[in-house]
Amino acid sequence: MEQNGHFKDSILNDLAAQANVAQFVSFGPDLAQRYAWIHGHPANQRFGTLEAALQAILAASPEGTVNIRSYEPANAKSREFLYGKRDLDVVVREVRRLAADGLFTVVNETVDVDDGGVSGVAFGEVLEFAPGDTPRCVEKPGTVALPRRLGLRLLETVYGFRPEFPERPELRVEFSLHPLRRGYRRGHTILWELEELGQPPTEAVISWPNHFSRLLGDKVFGLLIADAVGLRVPRALVVPRRLPPFRFGVATGSAETWIRTAPREQRPGLFTTRRGWLDPFRLLHEEDESGEAIASVLAQEGVDASFSGALLTQPGGEPLIEGVAGQGDEFMVGRRAPEALPEPLLQALHEVYVQAFAALGPVRFEWVADGLSVWIVQLHKGASVTMGRTIYPGAAPVFHPFQVADGIDALRRLIARVQGTGEGIVVLGQVGVTSHLGDLLRRARIPSRIDEPAAGSQDTASP
Repeated sequence: MEQNGHFKDSILNDLAAQANVAQFVSFGPDLAQRYAWIHGHPANQRFGTLEAALQAILAASPEGTVNIRSYEPANAKSREFLYGKRDLDVVVREVRRLAADGLFTVVNETVDVDDGGVSGVAFGEVLEFAPGDTPRCVEKPGTVALPRRLGLRLLETVYGFRPEFPERPELRVEFSLHPLRRGYRRGHTILWELEELGQPPTEAVISWPNHFSRLLGDKVFGLLIADAVGLRVPRALVVPRRLPPFRFGVATGSAETWIRTAPREQRPGLFTTRRGWLDPFRLLHEEDESGEAIASVLAQEGVDASFSGALLTQPGGEPLIEGVAGQGDEFMVGRRAPEALPEPLLQALHEVYVQAFAALGPVRFEWVADGLSVWIVQLHKGASVTMGRTIYPGAAPVFHPFQVADGIDALRRLIARVQGTGEGIVVLGQVGVTSHLGDLLRRARIPSRIDEPAAGSQDTASP
C-alpha cells in the first residue's frame, strides 16, 4: 500500500485505464518500476531492468525523445523537469541521479505541442484551447474560449476527428489534440489530467483574434464560427500553412470558385480576393513569402449574387446595412457607392442579424444574397462606433481630406501619416461606411466621417 501523498504516476495510471494518455514509465527512488503504459506492450508490463524499460519508451516515442519529470509525493509541485532527451545512456543517468536525491520519476514520450494541434481545458460548458502550448495555456492571454458544443464542432471541422472527452461535463479535463495519432492508445486526443472540482463554468465569452484564429487566419475563424452557429456560409476548401486542408460550409450550386486570402489578423482590402482560380501556393509565395502575414487561402464556392454588401452593429444595437446590386468586391474597396436595397432583402438581412446577435452578441459581417438566401462571406464580432456618416467619432484640430477616387492604398498611406497625431480624416466621395475604407479608419481609431462634396468645391482641411 502506498504511503500518503500525491503520486503523479498513480494518477496517470488510473487515467490510462480509461483514456488515451502519453506513453510513460515511472520509477520510485529505489529505481523499482512502478507503472508502464507503452504502445505495443501490455499495460504495466514489468521490464527486467531500468535500461530495458527506458529503451522501450524511447523506441515507442514518435519523436524518439522523452521527458523526465521528478516529484516528491509530499509536495504536489514537480521538481526538476528535463525535456526532449534522446540518448538512452543520458536518460538512464538522469533517472539514477534524480532517484539518488530521493525523487520519484515519470519518463514520458515527448509530445510536440507545435505540431499544429491544440491544448487546453474542457470544463462544464466551456472549452478553452490554444496551439503551440500545454493545457496551462488557459492561464495566459490569447486562449480562445468557446461554448463546449460549438467548440467541439469547430475542432472536428478543422481536424477531421471529434475530440474524445468523458461524457460528464462536470469533470475538468486537461487535453491536447494532435493531427497525427499518438499516446498509448494511438489516438488524436491525449488526456493529461481529470478532476472533479466545484461548480463548473456555464458560459464562454467568444472573442477573436486569438492564438487559434491566427493559426487558421482571421477570415477562416470568423466563417467557422458563422457556420457553427447555423449561419449560411459558402462551401470552402481551406489550405492552411500549418495544417492539412479541410472543408466546411454549404454548397451554393454556382460551380464557380473565389480565391480569398486569410491573414492572421484582419487586414481590410490588403491581400487578394479574386473571382476564379489561382494557384494558392503561388499566391502565398508572391504575397507573403515570409509566411508572417497570411495564415491560409480559401477556395470558396461563389454565390450567384443579386446583391452584396456589409452590415455592422451600431452603438445602440441596431444594424446598419449597406450594399449594391451584383457582386460587392468593388463596393468593399470603395470604388462603388452604396445603392438602395429592396425591402424584402433588408428584412432578410435583419433576420440573419438577429440570429447572429442571439448567438454572438454584436457582430459585423459581409454578405451576399442570391435571391433565395443570404450568405455570410466574412464575420467579425463586436459593436461598431459608427453612426450615420461618422465612421469614428471624435474631435480633431484638423481633418485631412481624402478623395475616394484615390483608392484604398492611398488611404492606408494617409492613415500612417495621421495616426497618433490626434488629427482626423474626412472622406470625400460616395462610399459605404461599412466598406474596407471604413474598416481601416475604425481599426486605426482616427476621428473620421464621410462627406459628399458639392460640385466644383475645393478640397481643404476643415475642423
